[in-house]
Amino acid sequence: MTSVVINAEAVSKCFYLRHNRTNDLKVRFLAVFHQRHREVVEEFWALREVSLTVRRGEAVGIVGANGSGKSTLLRLIAGLYLPTSGRVLVAARARIGAMIELGVGFHPELTGEENVYLNASVYGLNRPQIDALYPRILDYSGLAHFMDTPLKSYSTGMQLRLGFAVAASLDPDILLLDEIFAVGDAAFQRRCADTLAEFRERGKTILFVSHAAAAVQAVCDRVCVLDHGRLCFDGPVESGLALYDRLIR
Repeated sequence: MTSVVINAEAVSKCFYLRHNRTNDLKVRFLAVFHQRHREVVEEFWALREVSLTVRRGEAVGIVGANGSGKSTLLRLIAGLYLPTSGRVLVAARARIGAMIELGVGFHPELTGEENVYLNASVYGLNRPQIDALYPRILDYSGLAHFMDTPLKSYSTGMQLRLGFAVAASLDPDILLLDEIFAVGDAAFQRRCADTLAEFRERGKTILFVSHAAAAVQAVCDRVCVLDHGRLCFDGPVESGLALYDRLIR
């Protein structure tokens, strides 16, 4: 049986939203006497008791309306967040490549080249390893003429190309992707699709968040549907997309 590479066990994640928060001393004094000036802390449960098992070589689509917990789930798997309860287990020594949020692992004041080294080091690579990968990243991104300019001068599409080029060039065992087809020109989207097809042929594991049904159908062989932080479906792609369509309608 194919080995399990990701196992989420009854995972919940709570965020605390602070309303009427202020550093104004006058307002804070008024709050002593008037309730409407007082800070209110609200619990927001992005995920509630989500259990999910992903085996090596699977391509799993994560779909759901905005705010349903899709990106939070990827961040938990990537180790960017800690669960409020439950646990997320990832296979030992599995290298994770993530394109979860534009700008994560990048610094706007650094050049494209400096950001490649910074971003790759986040994944645990040392300088000689990054030196060896750099030409491949340069070729994949198509940004050779811009690598000596600060990232803050890049368009959103250029930043996405650079981030995906790093993630794809690391040869990850697990690839976490959040709406990579939402930004970028048609040529870049085709290259992303070709890369994902290659990864699948090589038995890599992919978790893919997208609102685009066609992209999910092209990439994934299984779909998980999240609704208000709860996993309400885990199964065949067409059935999952049909449920998602009903939910958003």
